[in-house]
Amino acid sequence: MPSPQVSSGSDVAKRGAIVDAPELLGRGLLNSRAGAIGAALGYLTQAGEAAEGELDDVQRAALLSTTLDCRLARGELAEARAVGERLGVFLERPGLAGATAHYGRGELCAAVNEIDLAAAHFTRIPRLLDETTDIPDLIPWRTAAALAAVRLGHRVEGTALAREHLTLAGTAGAAYPIALGLRTLATVDAHTDRGSLLRQALDELDGVEAARLKAQIETDLAGLLLLGGGPGDAAEGLALLRGAETYAGNENLWPLLGRVRRLLGRMGEEPQPVLGETLASLTAAEQRVARLAATGLTNREIADQLVVTVKAVEWHLSHVYRKLGIHSRGALSTALGPGI
Repeated sequence: MPSPQVSSGSDVAKRGAIVDAPELLGRGLLNSRAGAIGAALGYLTQAGEAAEGELDDVQRAALLSTTLDCRLARGELAEARAVGERLGVFLERPGLAGATAHYGRGELCAAVNEIDLAAAHFTRIPRLLDETTDIPDLIPWRTAAALAAVRLGHRVEGTALAREHLTLAGTAGAAYPIALGLRTLATVDAHTDRGSLLRQALDELDGVEAARLKAQIETDLAGLLLLGGGPGDAAEGLALLRGAETYAGNENLWPLLGRVRRLLGRMGEEPQPVLGETLASLTAAEQRVARLAATGLTNREIADQLVVTVKAVEWHLSHVYRKLGIHSRGALSTALGPGI
């Protein structure tokens, strides 16, 4: 599979390029890892619409599992359940396809508090993998199983799983799974220096495109700093939360944003407007006009395409500018972001 660049899922269509399903899948997986959830969903949707024979079982299981993860990140439980149902056909497949399906279904069960079922799915995974596929950077099942174990009251087991993941990730030397392992260990091990582990995790991700994982770790660390109570702790915690708030709002990650804002509320801080909420304030007509204007069409061209008057286009754009807090057409693409 090629190693694509992180970019918007609509870039391919804009350039008129012909891209096959495996490459679209690769771009979706890469964007998901980078935390560009809107772009990831765009690529994954395109890959899923490809002809059945373009993707093998492992690729289709990866597509569905990653799509499910993105939907959960946005709090879209109904959509995630629908994807989880489609994963069902892969649960009895051997090897990586079956393991990937169990990982996705396990994450879905954990998200809806069916922890016993989640743990059962995660337990099946190592039976389907061998030493060439049981890699923390491929399916981080141990971290997921560790969190499930702790929620079931098995903290010793959870800590052992987190440490095993961290040992394997450290041997491979890949930053993302190391950071994930450090975050998990900070969550499940009651006898460790959680703050130091979280700071180490952020150091691992320095220069790595992993915005979602970074925001999650920053939110964890801010929660610890809030417990510290010192003025320096509060200032650092607020800075961490504001960064996570902006990222989560831009990507419409409502569960993470809700957690960030609960912590801000405990600090007596007001939430700041974020892109996802601003876009939600646009009417359907305003969004249609804004999308077309962002592609470079003139007001006359937009009017012709939507079969409205130029005055109507101008009126809609004036409302878009006001709601987005911008003053020119040139700022539209940046203000709207890749997801719209």
